[in-house]
Amino acid sequence: MTAQDQGIKVLIIGAAGMIGRKLTARLLSDGRIGNESLASLILADIVMPEQPRSGLAIDTIATDLAAPGAAAALVAHRPDLIFHLAAIVSGEAEADFDKGYRINLDGTRLLFEAIRNAAEPYRPRLVFTSSIAVFGAPFPEAIGDDFLAAPLTSYGTQKAIGELLLSDYSRRGIFDGIGIRLPTICVRPGAPNKAASGFFSSIIREPLVGKEAVLPVGEDVRHSHASPRAAVAFLIHAATIDLARLGTRRNLSMPGLSVTVAEEIEALRRAAGEGAVRLIRREPDPVIARIVEGWPRAFTAERAAALGFTAENSFDEIVRIHIEDELGGRVGA
Repeated sequence: MTAQDQGIKVLIIGAAGMIGRKLTARLLSDGRIGNESLASLILADIVMPEQPRSGLAIDTIATDLAAPGAAAALVAHRPDLIFHLAAIVSGEAEADFDKGYRINLDGTRLLFEAIRNAAEPYRPRLVFTSSIAVFGAPFPEAIGDDFLAAPLTSYGTQKAIGELLLSDYSRRGIFDGIGIRLPTICVRPGAPNKAASGFFSSIIREPLVGKEAVLPVGEDVRHSHASPRAAVAFLIHAATIDLARLGTRRNLSMPGLSVTVAEEIEALRRAAGEGAVRLIRREPDPVIARIVEGWPRAFTAERAAALGFTAENSFDEIVRIHIEDELGGRVGA
C-alpha cells in the first residue's frame, strides 16, 4: 500500500451498511490507519451514505457498483486503500438468483477490472469481506485453514468466486488484496435485514429493549460469532498487516466464538433476566433451518490468530458490547 505524503486516501464501498458506518466512525475517531494519517474518505453505496461531521475531506457517493462505469468512477479517485464491503445478504441472494450474481459477483469483478485498467502506476491495497458461507457441509467439528471451499448457497458461491478473483488479481500485481471471511456478526444493531442469520441478533437485540423476537431454528444450532466491534477491528488489521506474510493464500477465516442458540439465550438471561427470555417466540422455519444447517459451526482460525486477529471470548462479552455501543449501557424498553 502506497500512501501519499499528506496521508492515506480510503474508499469504503458499502459505507451505508452497518459495518461500513462503524468502520467510518472508527477511522474518523482514530484519524489514522496503522502508521499513516487519514487524508480523505470516499464513502460509496447504493444509497447515499450519511455525511459525517468531520474536518476531514469526505466525499459521499450513491452508486450501483455493477452499473457500467460506476466502478471506474470510484477508482478514478485513486484511493490508496479500498474496503469492499458491498453485497446483498445470504437470504436475499438465495431468493433472487439474478440480483445476487449481479451485485455480489459482477460488481466485484467490475471493481477489480477498474483497478486493472487504471492508469499506472497504481496498486492499492484491497480488503474484501468474504463469508464463512464459502464452506459447505459435511463439516469437521472445527474447520481448519486447509478445509475446502464447497458452498451450498448462491451467496456462498458468489463469495467463493470473489475470493478466487482476489487471489488471482493479487498474484498478477493488479492490487494487493486480502479477503477476510467474517463469522456471523452479532449482535447487529438496527432493523432486521434479509440475512438468513438475522435471528442470531434479533433474539438478543429485541428482548433487550422489551420487544418480541422470533426464533426459527432449534436451540441446539451452533454457530460462530463476532461482535460488530470485532468486525471493524478485523478490517483495520487487514488493512495494516504485512501481506507478504500471507504468501499466495490471500483469504483468511476470521476467529469467532462458537456457541449454541441455547448458550446465546443464557447470556441474554444473565444480562436482562427471565422476562427478556420470555420474549423469544419459537416459530420453526424450514427454509432458514436448511440454510443454517449448511453453515460451519466452528473454526480453528490458526492462520488469522498467528497474524494477530482476535475476537471475543464469551457471548456475555458480545452482549455487553451491544449494550454499551447501542443502548447507552442500559437494558429495557
